[in-house]
Amino acid sequence: MPERTVTIGSRSGLHARPATAFVRAATEQAVPVTVSREGRTVDARSLLSVLALGAGHGDSVTLAAEGEGAEEALDALAALLTRDHDAEPAG
Repeated sequence: MPERTVTIGSRSGLHARPATAFVRAATEQAVPVTVSREGRTVDARSLLSVLALGAGHGDSVTLAAEGEGAEEALDALAALLTRDHDAEPAG
């Protein structure tokens, strides 16, 4: 199963706006994706579950997916998590 470990780039961590953008992108993927932190794994399509991970700025999370298109899905979601959404204008 392909995995990517990434560092959260947003200064506010994986909360509110960054988490919503991440979950929206995960939902659009052709394969199911999970996200893990400190031994806890959740469905990346669940906003409440992703928020409950409590991932802050600089924390590492591991993304995993299986199936055709898994590598591409992980690449897209990893790129999203490493961006600093707090430095970008809301829109």
